[in-house]
Amino acid sequence: MLAKIPGAVASALALCVAGAVSVPQGAMASGFALPELSAAGVGTANALVANPKEVGAFAYNPAAMGFHDQSTVAVGALFIGPSFSVSNAAGRSDSHQADWYGAPLFQAAVRLTDRWRLGLGFNAPFGLETRWAYGTFPDLSQSVTRGPVTIPTGNHPTTSELQVLDLVPSTAYRVNDNLSLGLGLDLYWAKSSRLNSNLGNLSGDGNGIGFNLSALYRLDRLSLGATYHSGGTLGIDGGYTPQVLPLVAAGRLQPGQPASVDLDLPWSLQLGVRYEFGADLAVELDWTRTGWSEFDRLEVTGDSTGALIFSDVNDWEDANAYRLGLTYRIRPRTQLRFGYAYDETGQKDDHFSARVPDSDRQLFGVGLAQTLDQGLSVELGYTYVYMDERRIRRATPYRPGGDVNGTDALNGDYEMDAHVIGIELVKAF
Repeated sequence: MLAKIPGAVASALALCVAGAVSVPQGAMASGFALPELSAAGVGTANALVANPKEVGAFAYNPAAMGFHDQSTVAVGALFIGPSFSVSNAAGRSDSHQADWYGAPLFQAAVRLTDRWRLGLGFNAPFGLETRWAYGTFPDLSQSVTRGPVTIPTGNHPTTSELQVLDLVPSTAYRVNDNLSLGLGLDLYWAKSSRLNSNLGNLSGDGNGIGFNLSALYRLDRLSLGATYHSGGTLGIDGGYTPQVLPLVAAGRLQPGQPASVDLDLPWSLQLGVRYEFGADLAVELDWTRTGWSEFDRLEVTGDSTGALIFSDVNDWEDANAYRLGLTYRIRPRTQLRFGYAYDETGQKDDHFSARVPDSDRQLFGVGLAQTLDQGLSVELGYTYVYMDERRIRRATPYRPGGDVNGTDALNGDYEMDAHVIGIELVKAF
């Protein structure tokens, strides 16, 4: 009987995974990705994959460690302030998430020999947080009568949250004066996740693994960089608690049920070219291809019986991002950074979800790095994220018991913007 509860668990475990950190919805990039991996990345709109000089580039391209003769440690944090809203038949509604969220930034690189470097990073590469109040999507307030029980079937999305952290051990090998190669692992941990609806609440955690390959080539003032992150699967185990009391009273559903889902994280390929116009000025252009087509289907199963509880079709497509970064040293110890990026969404109208109200985005970054004494430096970055208005006008009617994604129940104008602040303290020794 559990499988008859439409979308209750799916939209609960499913996008609970489809989201990403206690840092709001991939507020920095399309989908639910969070590409901000260092304060330098925040200031340059993440155009660092071909940068052989900045410590903040290690998180984007581990091969860059090969061009640094000192060991380094960078510790800091991201602070993200997002804003989501939708205007539909019910009026204008705002997502009521917290004003600010935090995420860790950590990167260590140890010089083992003249050619070998060992690195360890810790960051939050994916993220989601949306909280819609009851009544935001009034077309979902439908029910059907089955025997003596009237069952609400509208899966009204409320809270969607997932915290995904990534521990990245890596190594770099300096082949010669011009070329460095990198290899590493991505050890994902879904620290905590929630995805609630008017039908029920789901919470859980899990982990997964992937790998990354990188290369950086430098010739005089020109450098070329490439990084590939494989896809990974997060196995999320959680407990689902229904809010539909008539179902519990009728014995159709227990107060708490264990459930699980596998979330396929996307692969990504980054290519970059950087050119130094002098000792103080450099410009970098990056291209990123993200394999959002991996995020195709979410299937939620009951742990006790192994039965399929829900299957949710997302049908996303691969998408591109274009990034431009500039660094300018105005004083021997002071560097300014600027960046611009355009991120395409992989989410099509056919399966648009209010849990991940995605659209094309533009990012505007500015940053500062100040070198201090004794090998210390402080790095600051700020990015403003603007999401193009997403106008959903689907003619497909929502049917009770069916999937709400991509139907007229979610028609409306969706807007988002965010402020991102990154700060790091770097020590070279």
